[in-house]
Amino acid sequence: MAQISWVRDELLLACALVIENGWRELRQTDPRVHELSDLLRSLPLHGDAAVDPRFRSPNSVSRKTTDIATAHPDYAGEATKGGRPTQQVVADFLKNESEMLAAAQALQAGIASGELHLIPAQPGETAEDGETNAREGRLLARWALYRERDRGLRDRKIKQARKLNQPLHCEVCTFDFGAAYGPLGAGYVEVHHRLPLHVSGPRDTKLKDLAFLCANCHRMCHRSHEGESWRTPEELRAELRKGGGHAASDPA
Repeated sequence: MAQISWVRDELLLACALVIENGWRELRQTDPRVHELSDLLRSLPLHGDAAVDPRFRSPNSVSRKTTDIATAHPDYAGEATKGGRPTQQVVADFLKNESEMLAAAQALQAGIASGELHLIPAQPGETAEDGETNAREGRLLARWALYRERDRGLRDRKIKQARKLNQPLHCEVCTFDFGAAYGPLGAGYVEVHHRLPLHVSGPRDTKLKDLAFLCANCHRMCHRSHEGESWRTPEELRAELRKGGGHAASDPA
């Protein structure tokens, strides 16, 4: 079969396993390697690749744990040629291990629930080059976008805002669909999670966890750029101000 490059989601899970093993490689006979092999073969990332028994086999998973372990700066021997994505994931774990482990755990939870396997690819889940180097990987970004497109969740948030006499405008740029488009835009706005899945975990969403955004700002909050594919409204307001745009005032 043609070689299929490891993507961020797979490397997150493999690196978390290496950390669990004390930053040491795992042999292909290790039961944890077989468990990870089965898990990777089930991910909705590479189409029908899993029909080939060589795809993410225990042997290939073991080799990848070697790539990860030898990429650690304290490794005494010669590093294997694991590739730049592997080196980047190792660097990210070393820089912020707790948050990276949380991302891996959230990914595992999503897989275990079966929900991730039911969610189709979402527009904008990858960068323009077709890849994502974002901390949480492609599948958690996909899951977040899917949850934010839940019509019932958005309607409940809007109903609550109206009851509290809160404005239905973008919390970043103040755009108001109703003011701009009249009856066509009345009552319309998009919602965005204030905490990403790799921080909040795959728990039930509370309405206070959601922010109102216009379509443009929502897309920018999820745009994959420089290792991030999720931003808070506050972070995007800062970016908008740096770019010279009109941003909403920060809440008191």
